[in-house]
Amino acid sequence: MNKRRTHTQRGAALLLAMLTVTLVAALASAALWQQWRHVAVEEAERERQQTGWVLTGALDWARLILREDGRTNQNTGAGDHLAEPWAVGLEEARLSSFLAADKNTDPPPTLDAFLSGSIEDQQGRLNWANLVQQGKLSEADLRAFTRLYAQLGLPEAELASVARLWVQAALASMADTPEQQSAAALAPLLPRRLGQLGWLGMSESSLERLRPYMTVLPERTPLNLNTAPAELLVAAVPGLDMARARRAVSERALKPFKSIADASAALGSTDEALNDAYHGTGSRYFLVTGSLRLGERVVTEQSLVQRNGLQVNTLWRERTTTRSPTATAPSLQ
Repeated sequence: MNKRRTHTQRGAALLLAMLTVTLVAALASAALWQQWRHVAVEEAERERQQTGWVLTGALDWARLILREDGRTNQNTGAGDHLAEPWAVGLEEARLSSFLAADKNTDPPPTLDAFLSGSIEDQQGRLNWANLVQQGKLSEADLRAFTRLYAQLGLPEAELASVARLWVQAALASMADTPEQQSAAALAPLLPRRLGQLGWLGMSESSLERLRPYMTVLPERTPLNLNTAPAELLVAAVPGLDMARARRAVSERALKPFKSIADASAALGSTDEALNDAYHGTGSRYFLVTGSLRLGERVVTEQSLVQRNGLQVNTLWRERTTTRSPTATAPSLQ
């Protein structure tokens, strides 16, 4: 009897010891996981802040370039064209190469990040805000949009529907009396960026096809004939054919247009004379894009800036994060 009781007590003690070990191991694992989680969150937050600083610095650098370009334009009377410094994109380069103080300073070994960027003239594209003029649909601008749709083989019925809703949304955003505000309650929201045109029923395929040729700006803007591609010259200048448009693009690469008169001479005779309400040779709106690649993670920030004289203001900033499976740089994490 005593032996049986002794064995039972030993078994209970062994079971209790095993349960204690299991409990301690579980608590230790939970504590270790919590510690790892806190470290990971702290590292992610630090990396997010560092990424924001780098991209903000890139934006400030782009604004400086545009301001100095504006100063040059004021002194020379030249327009904005694709041979200027702002139009030269920054190819992907290791970030540490920018941070070395001089040739004798070794770059920080841990900064395995890659920076790239560009500045794009937004007045070298058709502006959706141009569809509204003096409180109604601008037929001249709608015809330009229609000619572009025809060149790209996109459905013109879609354009008509989106343009109608755009005008409704634009007029609703300008409502200032109670009666107008009541009537505007059912109007769609006015897109502020090109990607938001889906609100008005534009398909994703059409949006991607139109992305290099269209933009959304806060106000009406003339098309910069120095930076617009040949397709937009054909769309914006009635009676212009693609052959003459391409010839004009080749000529402006050698000698950019300083005025509408220069552009008119290069384009030749057209159905309508160039009009400074619709055409120009300078720009005030630019899209600044900066991308920072950290291992397989790519953080891209786009900013719309407006240049008024020598003052360059940021109107909006949008940041997105994607993964780059083909990246060759080792991960920081």
